[in-house]
Amino acid sequence: MSERRWKSVYFVGIALNAIAFANAVMNGSWLFAGVFAFVAVYLVVRLRMVTPDTDSDR
Repeated sequence: MSERRWKSVYFVGIALNAIAFANAVMNGSWLFAGVFAFVAVYLVVRLRMVTPDTDSDR
């Protein structure tokens, strides 16, 4: 897959986790909210790892 497609997949995953996190918090399901927050942080870290750093050209 191209880098552009990977970015869009990660962004969709992060957005869906944010929605699920908000829903879990509103329902008072703190354990599920914690899991969704952990997965969102993991996806952000993976996104940073698979996309090249823009400052590395300098």
